[in-house]
Amino acid sequence: MHNDPDTLNSPADPAAGRLFVTLFAGMAETVGSRRLEIVWDGGTVADLRRAVGRERPGIGPLLERSAIVVAGRYATDDTAVSRGADVAIIPPVSGG
Repeated sequence: MHNDPDTLNSPADPAAGRLFVTLFAGMAETVGSRRLEIVWDGGTVADLRRAVGRERPGIGPLLERSAIVVAGRYATDDTAVSRGADVAIIPPVSGG
């Protein structure tokens, strides 16, 4: 086995897909990275919220209140998210 950086974070199941999710602000700080990789074969934004919550339970409460952006557009919970989609999670901001 070689140490190709592209395969080090591959899902255990080679048939499974991957989804890279960009995180911002306190959510990225909590996770320790601005990018989160999850096993993903497609589903809705609601499914994505559940999958991310299982992967990183510490961001669950913030995740529920965050906006999800798919392919550059704000998405509703019933929006489809395909494997390899461009996804970002934007936590709520406070301030005046």
